[in-house]
Formats: sequence, structure tokens, C-alpha cells
Amino acid sequence: MTSFDLLVAGDANPDVVVGPLHGPLRFGQREQLVEHAGLVLGGSAAIMACGAARLGLRVAFAGRVGDDPAGSFVREALARRGVDVGFLVTDPVLPTPLTTVVTAGDGDRAILTAPGCLTATGPEDVPRELIAASRHVHAASFFLMPRLARSLASVFGLARETGATTSLDTNDDPAGRWDHELLDPVLKFTDFLLPNAAEASALSGEPELVAAAAFLAGRGPTVVVKDGANGALACVGTELSRVPALPVDPVDTVGAGDSFDAGFVAATLRGLDLRSALTVAAACGSLSTRAHGGTAAQATWDEARAAARADGPGIPPGASTPNTAEDTGTSDISRTRDTRSRT
Repeated sequence: MTSFDLLVAGDANPDVVVGPLHGPLRFGQREQLVEHAGLVLGGSAAIMACGAARLGLRVAFAGRVGDDPAGSFVREALARRGVDVGFLVTDPVLPTPLTTVVTAGDGDRAILTAPGCLTATGPEDVPRELIAASRHVHAASFFLMPRLARSLASVFGLARETGATTSLDTNDDPAGRWDHELLDPVLKFTDFLLPNAAEASALSGEPELVAAAAFLAGRGPTVVVKDGANGALACVGTELSRVPALPVDPVDTVGAGDSFDAGFVAATLRGLDLRSALTVAAACGSLSTRAHGGTAAQATWDEARAAARADGPGIPPGASTPNTAEDTGTSDISRTRDTRSRT
């Protein structure tokens, strides 16, 4: 089997992105005009996978789509962006998920999703041999896939056993429960938890960002929080690192957090230290807002590295050369995992 730098497990669907909508969404069969509409690849996991492939990683995707035109669209869009879709399952019964994103003039957005086959996605869709062939395993949209969520601790545990490291972006919980009984077992096997600020607060019950990050770090993972125009912070135990966002005039913020995730994982797999990886990730998130949709403006490694050097603490010159699955050196991501598992 081909070796991969990154295995991404999670959601993939078409997004219909419309906006910006100036004012509230009106019912009563009222028609409202917006400046832009587009049919683009969506799903937090899919956008992250595309971002990582754009940054030069060898990426495989595990998940489900339906046996329908929307599923064909997703499969072709991922493959066109360099993501291996050989393990993307076609569900024979349930349809491909579909999402409509309504953006607002202030950068906020409303997201309406029909989950389709997401509810059927389970651990059997993340084969053991694929995990064993991957250096890092990332999962997204935890609360949208209840079957996979209940088994993700086992998936991540197997990743650890085979020498891989792990990361999780839970994304939003539409039910608003933020179930700790479901999540806490997974966090024991998670190297990096990657929420945004609102999700960190909801997951922790702490309204203040630093307190929220510290609470979640106490559950085991290194916590990396995306804070929009305020940049990002990382919390390891009681130690904090902060970096600013790049100053950009965003066209569309859809998928920026997923591009951030891709940048962070790519930088860490290339051996960058935590603060440098955070800076590259912030650059990737900011640069992705240059065009409509989540994948159209994702950064290359050279673009991200140049932007991070210009705005951050300095990125080592050697970071321009990606590690490969055959490399024998130990990166910072492995050292982070090994140190914590001894405590």
C-alpha cells in the first residue's frame, strides 16, 4: 500500500455558498438578492485534506458519499486537488450530505446541512491498513458522525499503536450538547485538539479563551485555538503561545479554520516547533480567504512559509523541504506525543 503523510477521516459534501446577506434572513416567501453564489467542495475534513495536499503532503481521505451526482462531484473535486480517494466509500442507500452556507456582511455565516450518509459513517470506513500506512490521522466534524464519534478513541488508539499522531477538529455541535462522555475518551488519544474560540468555550464551559484552552489541555491534548482576526493560541499544560493573524481583506472566510488545521499539521510534520507551526497555520487560514469557497485560495507551502516569515517569529529555512513517510527522523509532533504518554 502507498504510504501517506496524512489520513483525514470525516465529512465531504458540496457546499452552496451564497452571500453576503445584508440584514436578517427573511421567511414569508420573500426573495433576497446576494452578490455571489457558488457550488464548491465543502466539509471540514474535505477542505482540510485539500489544504494539506496543496501544502505538499501525501493525503488519503476516509469517509462516505452517496451514489449520486453530488457524490461524484465530491470524489472528483478531492482527486483533482491531489487527495487519494481510493478509500472513499460510496453508500448504496443514503445520499451525499449537502450544505448551504449563507454568509453575512460582517463575516459571520449560517450553515444548513442535510447529513445524508454522514450518520452511517463508522470505524469500518477507516481501515486498519490505511491507518498503519499513515504518519498522522486527522478527524473532523465529530458531532455530525455519531457512529464514528463513538469509535474514534479506538481509531486514534490504533493510530498511536502504529506510530502515527492524531488531531481532532470537532467543529460545531448542532444539538448543542457538546457531550463530554463521548469526547473525553477520544481526547486521551488526541495529540492536537483544534477548535475555534466559540467551540473551545462550548467544549469547556469557560467563556474566557485562555481558561477554555487550559481546561481542554488538562484533558490531555495540546490545544490549538483559532480566534479569527485575533490570530491563534496554543496551550500545552499551563504554557501559552499566541500568534497574530495575517492582515488581509477577506473575500470569503468559509473553510479558513480547516485551512488553518492543514497548515498546522503540515508544519508540525515538517518538524517545526509549536510556535512556528502556529504561525504557519495562521498564515494558511488567512491566505485561504482570498477567494470564494474553502479550497480556491489555499496556500502552497512556499506561500505559507513566506507569509509566516514576514509576519511571525521566523521559520527555519530547512522547513521548505517536506518530510516523507520514509523519513527516519523524529519530528516535534512525535516528541510531543511520547512525552505526554509517559506522564
